[in-house]
Amino acid sequence: MSVKESIHQEIDNIPDDILMQVYNFTQFLVYKQENEKLAKLAQNISEKAFEKVWDNEEDTVYDNL
Repeated sequence: MSVKESIHQEIDNIPDDILMQVYNFTQFLVYKQENEKLAKLAQNISEKAFEKVWDNEEDTVYDNL
């Protein structure tokens, strides 16, 4: 049985008053994953923009800190 099938089976046994909490938690997990992807993407995009600031001779002394 796959994880997805196991989850479906468990959901069928959860009382209705708890289902909204389960739904909210799954939405939180999806939001968290998307937020982490966006943060990583922004980091990757900004690296190119900051290359001149980070990689210059005047600032090499800070590379060893």
